[in-house]
Amino acid sequence: MRGPILTQGEREAVTQAVTEAEAGTDAEIVTIVAPRSDPYHDIGLNLGIVAMLLVAGIAALNPTAIEDKIAWFQNGWQGGINLGRSFFALMVAEAIVFLVVRFALTWTPLRLALTPKAVRSRRVRRRAIQYFKVGAERRTAARVGVLLYLSLDERLAEIIADQAIHARVAPERWGEAMAALIDRVREGHPGDGMAAAVTAIGAIVAEHFPKTESDVNELPDRLIEL
Repeated sequence: MRGPILTQGEREAVTQAVTEAEAGTDAEIVTIVAPRSDPYHDIGLNLGIVAMLLVAGIAALNPTAIEDKIAWFQNGWQGGINLGRSFFALMVAEAIVFLVVRFALTWTPLRLALTPKAVRSRRVRRRAIQYFKVGAERRTAARVGVLLYLSLDERLAEIIADQAIHARVAPERWGEAMAALIDRVREGHPGDGMAAAVTAIGAIVAEHFPKTESDVNELPDRLIEL
């Protein structure tokens, strides 16, 4: 089984950062970290199909290549072009290439490396929105929940804000928090990055939703590891 994503000290640092950030605002900050946002199994399938098509394309550009290979296996004896034999050989070659690519892409780091960045970004955001809907959206009386989500393998993060915050805070305002997070993740310190991002988020929401006497802690401060 997979062990904790962050160390105990890192988890405590993030939790402490949430507590301190919420001391100056009515907003509620939820933090989630995941090893990755998607298994990307479809990428292996898609690339396997692309490899098969490349084999067919190469054969189409050089129609005699298959017969030449067959003749090589027969010690140079070709015996004329046999379309059925050539088609069967092409199917076998495509199947072998497909299986090789699929097997190679069972290795997660390679599969992730070959996944286009735009695909990774979309899936990280989609997963962040799903978690926000479950863990933060409309779970505060004033609709002031914020989710900080970090997906480690993709080295991507998302900040999703509730209705009231989204109406007042421009999306580009989160840039400083995201930069602080990603810089530290790249340095190998995801816990420090999340804590720094939480501090920045707290400062931003405090401008629009300062702490009031009636505010209560509606969502847990602890870091959620998936």
